[in-house]
Amino acid sequence: MSLRQNITFVTSPDGTRIATAAIGKGPPLVRAAHWLSHVEFDADSPVWRPWLAALSREHRYLRYDQRGCGLSDREVADLSLAAMVADLEAVTDALPGPFPLIGMSQGGAVAIEFARRHPGRVSRLVLIGAYARGALRRPAGKGHRQEAEALLALVRLGWGRDNPAFRHVFTSQFIPGGTLEQHLWWTELERRTASPEAAAENLSAFYRIEVTEEARALDLPVLVMHARGDARVPFEEGRLLAGLIPRARFVPLESDNHVLLDTEPAWPRFLAELREFLLDDLAHDAAHGLSAELTPAERQVFGHLVQGLDNRTIAARTGKSEKTVRNQVSIILSKCGHPTRAALIAALHRTR
Repeated sequence: MSLRQNITFVTSPDGTRIATAAIGKGPPLVRAAHWLSHVEFDADSPVWRPWLAALSREHRYLRYDQRGCGLSDREVADLSLAAMVADLEAVTDALPGPFPLIGMSQGGAVAIEFARRHPGRVSRLVLIGAYARGALRRPAGKGHRQEAEALLALVRLGWGRDNPAFRHVFTSQFIPGGTLEQHLWWTELERRTASPEAAAENLSAFYRIEVTEEARALDLPVLVMHARGDARVPFEEGRLLAGLIPRARFVPLESDNHVLLDTEPAWPRFLAELREFLLDDLAHDAAHGLSAELTPAERQVFGHLVQGLDNRTIAARTGKSEKTVRNQVSIILSKCGHPTRAALIAALHRTR
């Protein structure tokens, strides 16, 4: 059964129609577009369905197909980074307040540039398997350019053939640890989401992306996660990206998959890191929006309280006694004007 989602279209400034899909309820969580997506087909995916279910559990998860892919307009002349950022601007134009933004793979560059241009629009940035330098912008001598050129030639030669062997090369880079069902689905996704010409043009554009200086200019909380064995985007590029961004937190994931699978050990680690990072965002908003009267000690407890933690766990994490935490929780609830933890968290979600 497909996950229930709402598919709509927005128009980018150059007239390109962009397909969007929203799923779940709660505060918004936006994913910048990446290559090889299809907002309708992905809802039935043995690869993407766990992502959609997890990311929409506490948020209204909003994603969209990149120009030239999926349900968005296929025949487009402009595949520049600027055009892709303009698409994200069109998709998020009606969203109220700042929102957390996810950038995966080359979508990370789009998210970085959007956050740099609109610092007041993005509350937190999550980069997964992302990079600052496309394959043709990386140093010569490590085989990046030769591999990129070979893959580009492979796309032009075999992408549209009935024999899926050519497309399977890309499948083995994205999800080498996938099951047969997942490999077959991903290979079919490649055929469905882009024509051979569009696939080649997109790939060529991604290889030339560079947002090194844009990454250095970011000034917001950023979480960078990257699989150690990523066969699509080298782990070293993830480390480089995290090093470029001031105060970014870097989390290595023990996986060989560019797109994490819900059956691997890295999956729960990824979800836990993501959830804690996004809940910190909610806690920050609540501490400043629901009450400006909390002391620094109370704010420390507050950050754990809105994550749904009990007093004993909060005490262990903050080094306080359980009695102290209990008293501070009572004071926090009184200052915020809510009788219970549940009422406080419910109010927090309404303010978003």
